[in-house]
Amino acid sequence: MERQVLVIFPHPDDETLAVGGAIAYHAHAGSPVTYACFTLGQMGRNMGKPFFANRETLPLIREKELKDACSILGISDLRMMGFRDKTLEFEDPELLVGIISDLIKELKPSLIITYYPGYSVHPDHEALAFATVEAVRRLPGAERPRIHCQAFSKNHGKALGERDVILDISEVWETKYRAIKAHKTQTAARVEQIERSLAGNAEERKRTIQSLSQEALYTYRF
Repeated sequence: MERQVLVIFPHPDDETLAVGGAIAYHAHAGSPVTYACFTLGQMGRNMGKPFFANRETLPLIREKELKDACSILGISDLRMMGFRDKTLEFEDPELLVGIISDLIKELKPSLIITYYPGYSVHPDHEALAFATVEAVRRLPGAERPRIHCQAFSKNHGKALGERDVILDISEVWETKYRAIKAHKTQTAARVEQIERSLAGNAEERKRTIQSLSQEALYTYRF
């Protein structure tokens, strides 16, 4: 059980699609989880399938989806940080570091979950990942929380090696899946595929559940 888990991502659905199993795992163990979500994903391209959102309504819909997913995952403290989607790379890095440092000072997390800097593709992902690591780097060594990172760039495996944090989330895979479904503007196509697999033969269903029953992350090492 962690004293406090702090999750830092830029977009609604990052928490679920990147580390939903890890969040549910820690929440299920009784650890308080705070999610600092920096934008509302206003510039996202997915509008549901079939479309039910548009550019004007998307922020409000994604905010509702985010709140629903956080409730499902067991996130006890959602902080919506108020930045605009696809702008974090243009923010003063010191501003982002300062905000994250303040969160760390307030919450005193024993574990931070974010993206791995340099291996998370989207400029918003990268900006927050670098800012998070820098905020922790500036702390005295004995005061630094551990950092678990998700990476998904094409070259991450070759550069970083095997993930070293392997979580058995078989007890909470359905929780993760319900959170995936909550982000329906972004995940409709994925959910259709998962539903077909779950409704398939026994072997297909078993493979699908197994794929949802493990999550792996990297430990960031200074």
